Amino acid sequence: MDKIRLISLKERESYLLLYSILGFVPGNIKLYKMAMTHSSSASGSKKLSCNERLEFLGDAVLSSVTADFLYSKFRKEREGFLSKSRSNLVCRERLNELAVEIGLDKFISSCDLPQQHNSYIYGNALEALIGAIYVDKGYKHCRRFLLDRVFSKLSDIEAIVKSDKNYKSRLIEWSQKNHKEVEFRIVSEEIRKDGAYFVCEIYIDGECFGAGEGYSKREAQQKAARLSIEKLGIR
Repeated sequence: MDKIRLISLKERESYLLLYSILGFVPGNIKLYKMAMTHSSSASGSKKLSCNERLEFLGDAVLSSVTADFLYSKFRKEREGFLSKSRSNLVCRERLNELAVEIGLDKFISSCDLPQQHNSYIYGNALEALIGAIYVDKGYKHCRRFLLDRVFSKLSDIEAIVKSDKNYKSRLIEWSQKNHKEVEFRIVSEEIRKDGAYFVCEIYIDGECFGAGEGYSKREAQQKAARLSIEKLGIR
């Protein structure tokens, strides 16, 4: 904490806020600010200053730490269970929830980033934050942060890993078991100031069962699949 006392008041606020989230004093504050910078707030050459590259890196580190965590926790489970559990634990919806749980949404707001509806901006920022920790401090700090500050927020790990929020996968699995033809159609793609925006419709045996929209094709597909599952009464 001594390092924080030696910097300006403005920088000190950023360090203290990050310290409350991370549990350690960041070394390179610029990395963490970049992790909180959504691409919609950058343009042209400044795009390299947004969090997309750190998000890419953080996604890989998160996958590795989660695999290690599950491998150690569920020692008698097979590969299939572990793979599905990892998907359930770090799905977009879960990451968004965890990011808000640790207070990352407040940090993003302090950077004047747009709070887009139908977006996983907080979950993406969490992945970028993990990428920033990896570059700044290394793998061990990433692992400690995830275990002590993120996964510890989950009250029932076993129930979570056995749940399934991958609605697209569940719908495809159901269609195969019931010999139904399912089709995901991207019916609209619009370029907005805050990014591309997609609308997806789902057809089962030629009949439209649900539609979803979002700032990525995956998000739109997941939302459409969720509506279709609810309409079909799939459990």
